[in-house]
Amino acid sequence: MYLASGCLFEVVAGPVISTAGCFPAGVGAELEQPASKKMIAANVIRTNSRIIRMMFRTVREQIDTVFRRDPAARSVTEIVLCYPGFHAVLLHRMAHRLYSAGWFTLARIVSQISRTLTGIEIHPGATIGRRFFIDHGMGVVIGETTEIGDDVLLYQGVTLGGTGKVTGKRHPTLGNGVVVGTGAKILGNIRIGDFSKVGAGSVVVRPVPDRSTVVGIPGRVVGNLDPTDALEHGNLPDPQGQLVDELARRVAELEATVKALQQR
Repeated sequence: MYLASGCLFEVVAGPVISTAGCFPAGVGAELEQPASKKMIAANVIRTNSRIIRMMFRTVREQIDTVFRRDPAARSVTEIVLCYPGFHAVLLHRMAHRLYSAGWFTLARIVSQISRTLTGIEIHPGATIGRRFFIDHGMGVVIGETTEIGDDVLLYQGVTLGGTGKVTGKRHPTLGNGVVVGTGAKILGNIRIGDFSKVGAGSVVVRPVPDRSTVVGIPGRVVGNLDPTDALEHGNLPDPQGQLVDELARRVAELEATVKALQQR
């Protein structure tokens, strides 16, 4: 009788259902199995629910990013159906998870499907932060060891590439809030500082400090970034043009001086 009471207590109050010693061999195992299956099923449901919620949060955040970055976006339907940058980022997040889990070939297949559909090539090994947006996107290339922070904006034709055939970290690192203009190339294992801006058509091969503006070939830092003007990447200083203007002004002054001396 004492054994039966102990057995009942263990079944009702114990954290794990166990009937060892209460029934003949084999009977307890049959009773334990359904409970174990229920616990496994409950854990699977909780895990899947968590993954689904995280997936919807990621999609919602990406849609909000498009609305915030692109004044041409009019509706959620338009973004989901017609924005290649939106598709490329979401497919990359899937490919990156596969790559991180060791499914390298499958990850590359997903990235190639994304490249075919969007014209944007992102290696699945690239690490990309939150609220990343590629505007238009055709021709964008992002290499394997690239690291991109949060709130980064790229325009079409941007290349984040490596140099040489070295292994390891060989692609750029972009800090938070960086804007890279149309057709710009950032090459090698260099860092572009937080909230910096790279002008359209620039070729950057050296590190860039935080909150800087870079233009030219090769890229040169020409000033500090005005944070209120972060999207005006076409409105940038022209150091070559300024140099030519300065030379022309000096030549005019020298000509005037020579002419004045000749008239004496």
